[in-house]
Amino acid sequence: MDELLSLHRENAQRFTALVTAALGHWDDPTPCTDWSVRQLVNHLTAEHLWAPELLAGRTIADVGTAFDGDVLGDDPVAAWRRAIGASIDAFATQGVLGRTVELSSGERAAHEYLDELVTDLAIHGWDLATALHLDETIDPLTVDRLLIEWSDRAAELGHPLFAEPLPSAPSDDPQTRLLAIFGRRL
Repeated sequence: MDELLSLHRENAQRFTALVTAALGHWDDPTPCTDWSVRQLVNHLTAEHLWAPELLAGRTIADVGTAFDGDVLGDDPVAAWRRAIGASIDAFATQGVLGRTVELSSGERAAHEYLDELVTDLAIHGWDLATALHLDETIDPLTVDRLLIEWSDRAAELGHPLFAEPLPSAPSDDPQTRLLAIFGRRL
């Protein structure tokens, strides 16, 4: 579990640097064809606003629509920093990874929820870096973990994640293979 917490912090730090670099680029398109840079950052910010609530035992009904719509306001960087800071703190709480949380998809172990957030930070971090024309490299330890995790889960789920999966070859580098699972190409 310590590794997963470390990957969460690592990918959060990378995403934070990218959000800071997004100043002046909020309307730029991203590889997520339905989202601009601002919409992508808003999506991740809202996700991380949910984490402290769910980890504290609140349900989706308890939180309601509190994080619907624009959660970035006039200062997207500050909004992101507050959300990710609260998320990191919530996951660092003693014993929290042994809890169960209620997600829209049903009850999940908190460590599985954290795994999903790490996935979103890594893949959407790549999306944001691509949109901003910055270094698209995902942390290699994250790539290795997610390849193991999502190769199996993608096959089990039987439907596309993020975007329609793309083919990849065993000879492709690990990041290329991971991105293909989520419908992305370098």
